[in-house]
Amino acid sequence: MLRLPPILPVVRVSPIYTKGLNLCDDWSTDPPQALSNRSTNEDTCSQHSQNSCDHTQNDMEFGSGGPPPPGMMKDRHGPPPPHHPRDGRGYGPEGYGGEGFVPPPPMHHSMPPQNQGGPPQQGAVMMVYGLDPQTANADRLFNLCCLYGNVVRIKFLKTKEGTAMVQMGDGVSVERCVQNLNNVTVGDYTLTLAFSKQAYLSEVMNPYPLPDKSPSFKDYVGNKNNRFLTPASIHKNRIQPPSKVLHFFNTPPDVSDEQLLQVFEDYGVAPPHTISKFPLKSERSSSGLMEFQNISQSVMAIMACNHATIQHPGAKFPFVMKLCFSSSRQIGQGKGQQKKENQGQDSNPRQNNGMADDYY
Repeated sequence: MLRLPPILPVVRVSPIYTKGLNLCDDWSTDPPQALSNRSTNEDTCSQHSQNSCDHTQNDMEFGSGGPPPPGMMKDRHGPPPPHHPRDGRGYGPEGYGGEGFVPPPPMHHSMPPQNQGGPPQQGAVMMVYGLDPQTANADRLFNLCCLYGNVVRIKFLKTKEGTAMVQMGDGVSVERCVQNLNNVTVGDYTLTLAFSKQAYLSEVMNPYPLPDKSPSFKDYVGNKNNRFLTPASIHKNRIQPPSKVLHFFNTPPDVSDEQLLQVFEDYGVAPPHTISKFPLKSERSSSGLMEFQNISQSVMAIMACNHATIQHPGAKFPFVMKLCFSSSRQIGQGKGQQKKENQGQDSNPRQNNGMADDYY
């Protein structure tokens, strides 16, 4: 009689749920053991204990398809930001040198609104090259840049002599500075202005001293000499390129030519060769025009003497003389020409380029 082998009972095995898991291909190892021995690199889920894994977190982050292929996580999050010291020194000509890295804004200052227009505008910070390293400082650069917008902060670079970074109130102000001051000759130097990739200037806690012993970093937020603080002051400004004729205002009502010339002598710059005062409109202050030999001298005069104080015996506080570039290209010697200049100012009050009646 033929003997048949015994029939073994069929055991149904439930399928192993593998959603979101990366199980080992070698099934000679017991599956729970395989789970505990999985690779712990960054492309798999993090182990909370030696023999367990949070499947729910894995499914939520990657979906039902499991974790991404090796290398995807690294590309997705990008490299960590470079370490940067608080004072921003030790970097290239534009401060922080990390490509694409924008540091977080300081918490103690609310920065002015910035115009994020189309190219080439990139922000409100500009680079200024070609400054005289022996005479340039933050206040002198402020005196020049404030003609085209509010100045927020100025920082000179220790590693690049004669170079500074200026943060303006918005990108439009930077564009005005670049358009009007780029390639302007100042003494033996030529200014070069350009947009910076840096979004803003961080506060420098310990600025180094410049050759004149003034600090290499200054904050001008709230400075009264900014000329675009209110709609009324903005309306009085008229943007002009550099010229050898300057408009002066907010001087004492009875100021003499000798007093004005003394200001430029005190600051060590060439004085104007012609001064023409306008007839007084009020007893509060005076104004007029002054002409220099060339544009280089007039720019140096603005950088050194803009916002210079002039004492007056009848005033409680000194007058703060304000200068700006005039639309006039020459001053006539006769009274008829002086009257014509004054009439031109009356017909266009925006030529004042500031608050002509203000003094502090």
